[in-house]
Amino acid sequence: MCGIVGYVGPRPVVDVLVPGLAHLEYRGYDSAGVAVNRGDGIDLIKTAGRIADLASLVEAAGDLGAVSGIGHTRWATHGAPNTVNAHPHTDQSGEVVVVHNGIIENWADLKQKLVETGHVFVSDTDTEVVAHMIGDRSHLPLAEAVREVMREAEGSLALAVMRRSDPELIVGARRGSPLVVGRGDGENFLASDIPAFLEHTREMVIIDDDRVVEVRSNSVTIFDLDGNEIEPEHRKIEWDFEAAEKGGFPTFMLKEIHEQPKAISDTLAGRVSDSGRVLLDELEMDAGLIRSVDKVFVVACGTSFHAAMMAKYAIERWTRLPVEIDIASEFRYRDPVLDSRSLVIGISQSGETIDTLAAVRYAKAQGAKLIGVSNVLDSALARESHAVLYTRAGLEIGVAATKTFTTQLVAMQLLGLYLAQVRGTLDPGQIELLVGDLQKLPEQVGTVLAASGDIEKLSKSWADVRDWFFLGRSGDFPVAMEGALKLKEIAYVRAEGYAAGEMKHGPIALIEKGVVVVGIVTDSHVRSKTLSNMEEMKARGATIVLVAEDGDDVGEVAHHVIRVPSGPDLLCTVTAVIPLQLLAYHVATTRGLDVDKPRNLAKTVTVE
Repeated sequence: MCGIVGYVGPRPVVDVLVPGLAHLEYRGYDSAGVAVNRGDGIDLIKTAGRIADLASLVEAAGDLGAVSGIGHTRWATHGAPNTVNAHPHTDQSGEVVVVHNGIIENWADLKQKLVETGHVFVSDTDTEVVAHMIGDRSHLPLAEAVREVMREAEGSLALAVMRRSDPELIVGARRGSPLVVGRGDGENFLASDIPAFLEHTREMVIIDDDRVVEVRSNSVTIFDLDGNEIEPEHRKIEWDFEAAEKGGFPTFMLKEIHEQPKAISDTLAGRVSDSGRVLLDELEMDAGLIRSVDKVFVVACGTSFHAAMMAKYAIERWTRLPVEIDIASEFRYRDPVLDSRSLVIGISQSGETIDTLAAVRYAKAQGAKLIGVSNVLDSALARESHAVLYTRAGLEIGVAATKTFTTQLVAMQLLGLYLAQVRGTLDPGQIELLVGDLQKLPEQVGTVLAASGDIEKLSKSWADVRDWFFLGRSGDFPVAMEGALKLKEIAYVRAEGYAAGEMKHGPIALIEKGVVVVGIVTDSHVRSKTLSNMEEMKARGATIVLVAEDGDDVGEVAHHVIRVPSGPDLLCTVTAVIPLQLLAYHVATTRGLDVDKPRNLAKTVTVE
């Protein structure tokens, strides 16, 4: 998740690019850069660090005198967050300069072909590959060269490209990652989000997928990948700055809930093959080492611990390895038995959670092998681990985790299938079927999100409810725990998550009229038992809400049923948690609470 800004017009170019990047810094924060085209040369300024660091360098450079420029603020996916890997990137000649948002899945193959023809690369990024490919097409008009590259590149990408010899032109292209054009009077803007140019114009054009756009000071021309011109649809921006940064959503949390299909798609990108295999070569773990593992430990805190719970079910079911899960802050104090045959998986969205870091350091000292699961490149957890699996959710501003949780679930499902694949504990045909179902998740999550309005209507009647229970069994149990935590975090009500069968061993004493009980019934092999447990809650006066798959006749036990697309057990955890995020969100906002900044909470916990 990165930020792109481009400008063609009479203003001092850097006076547009640098403030524009500052408005997009929520999209990326580890490095930034600008390139300005003077016609007789392209000036490139970039640095690791924040936009303020870039601004100091630009100021020191003085008047750069240009009519066009592109800028970028980076959230690293390929290569460490340093100045060399910062965007923009050039081809070998310095004639072409590129900024890029997204992930090019086949970058390694494309790079190898270029290396074989004599190309030399200076960065570790996938983006530099695009710059070299466009540079090799110097005989073509720039837009046509970009179209050819778009046809070869696979994955999610938004591009802004300049060529030194045509200083009054910026070419943009989009597939998956957002790109918009701002229309001005004798000037035009290109950006990954509206805040970059909102202070200059409220006229905009959204660039659709598989489109290439030529941006000049007095014209904007859009083409499909075959070169056919497309009529742009002009829109007027009605939002203020804060709303624009939220993409038109009233809060960052709701925006991030709705970004989950894209986040899940990015997490899967390049990690599954057309033949239905899991591709996690990025772990760089020897197959023999994986086969030697005789026990797995998963450590995490908060929401990440609920992902750890699901990981236990997946790894045990698919690999037949015993798995222990621990709240990270308790792990080292119980003196767990670890050795060189133990695999420890630490999960932390920030990769900086101090309890999780302490747990993995303890495990490392005992000789265990470590896999870190994090959303932040080169985080402390990534550096401590022998291997790291990034979740690719993009920057999450809301304190309560949403898209980072669902991508953790998907990452752990990928890891579980990969371990089963290497160890031979699942038939290749079974893995192929499950991989196919994983690839359906982005669309299925989108289907659930479309029902947000219905969940909002239900939530409005429950704004004053003080006691909630969330119940599930097997793979539905972690979902119930996460649903309860979300309601606690942002709505400040008493919400308890339990294994449904445990209620009769004490907590059922709290069930009475006025209590809302949410049951999750997407795990088929415990479905009937969960429904029986819900009947026990209903008999004692509770209001019953069920999250159930499409087509599942749950009878008359529920007062309300929220439907999710059907799918395999365990994979359904991803779709089942979405209604609970929305439920918590709408209860909290009905209560007039600030969901983005819940009281007493911080995004990253770095103290014990």
